[in-house]
Amino acid sequence: MAKSKTPLLDQLESGPWPSFVSDLKQQAEVRAKNEAKTEFQIPQTVVEELMGLLELSYVHKRGHWKHGGIVGVFGYGGGVIGRYCDQPQQFPGVAHFHTLRVNQPSGKFYTTEYLRQLCDLWDFRGSGITNMHGSTGDIIFLGTTTPQLEEIFYEMTHKLNQDLGGSGSNLRTPSDCIGQARCEYACYDTHALCYHLTKEYQDELHRPAFPYKFKFKFDGCPNCCVASIARADMSFIGTWRDDIRIDQEAVQAYIGGELPPNAGDHSGRDWGPFDIQKEVIDLCPTECMWMENNKLMIENKECNRCMHCINVMPRALRIGKDTGLSILVGAKAPILDGAQMSSMLVPFIKAEEPYDEIKEIIENIWDWWMEEGKNRERLGELMKRQGFQKLLEVTGIDPDPRMVSEPRSNPYIFWKEEEVPGGFKRDISEFRKYHQR
Repeated sequence: MAKSKTPLLDQLESGPWPSFVSDLKQQAEVRAKNEAKTEFQIPQTVVEELMGLLELSYVHKRGHWKHGGIVGVFGYGGGVIGRYCDQPQQFPGVAHFHTLRVNQPSGKFYTTEYLRQLCDLWDFRGSGITNMHGSTGDIIFLGTTTPQLEEIFYEMTHKLNQDLGGSGSNLRTPSDCIGQARCEYACYDTHALCYHLTKEYQDELHRPAFPYKFKFKFDGCPNCCVASIARADMSFIGTWRDDIRIDQEAVQAYIGGELPPNAGDHSGRDWGPFDIQKEVIDLCPTECMWMENNKLMIENKECNRCMHCINVMPRALRIGKDTGLSILVGAKAPILDGAQMSSMLVPFIKAEEPYDEIKEIIENIWDWWMEEGKNRERLGELMKRQGFQKLLEVTGIDPDPRMVSEPRSNPYIFWKEEEVPGGFKRDISEFRKYHQR
């Protein structure tokens, strides 16, 4: 048996989970079969050489990619991520291996024809390797050469009516969940808001001018299917401000076993008979639920919209009718100092076109961040450095108890004189006189 050229990569195929190595080998075979044809604009061996370079990285225990400067398409500062190999003599096929971010459709809804066109384009002018989707939400095209960038961009914009996504210190590609198109929990039209802001802020998306990256993500409900609360500088999370709707007959159907909890999903386990006390009431984080006279009761003023009860009993409990969204700010997921979750800024706002109130908040935050933010400082880090009170000042939003994530632990709270009520001003004046004496 011939010795494998990539023994270390082969080990990654030996586990129980699907491996990217298998996909790379499959793609390398496809390109090898077409070697005699002129169907590719970059070397047919590009995927095979990519695996060889990765194998070398495992042998040397260091990466072999280098940054060779800014590369992109005319008129855009983002969308293309330059990749260069530091072993071009040994692996000339990946001397250039640039990545393109493609702005995904809202909710990631495709037609098969559209996907086929994308794949045909990338097979022809790239490596054929894609990532559907990257952590940013984009369609990712992995691996092409510098001369192909303008050709790809022209075909995408003129033939596919498709734009590049964001990269660099700019607005990253806005991303949203499937929303009201398919989800009964969605509290606003995520597609409409995502599309509107994507079109509104084209300049911020394509021409980097920010201190660092900035992400919008749109979740239709607090289930947070695009994880906006953990990853977005501004999270738009659907919510409601009236009461959860209760169908008491359906509650009894769940208790009696006529309706399966969790929409019938037990993840392959038999949990036994449904127990509403243990599985719903006792797990409520604010303890706002109880049974009374054989009816489920909810103190809605205490509800923090965690969605657990609604997820467990979707036929009995439904979101309210007065729906909108909450705006949270400052999340990021750094490797070194750990995740930082979003902080509540606007507890409730209606999501209605033309979204002027939402855009005013966005632009006030950007003005502050671009003026005060340090290089490579995300919004959440600026909030930590200058304080949440400063954020409220620049946005003109009044403080609200729902913005408080924990009881106050810092005794050094400073008030501006104009913010203190008249009686307190007199007390402060007396206090100062006493100490002067």
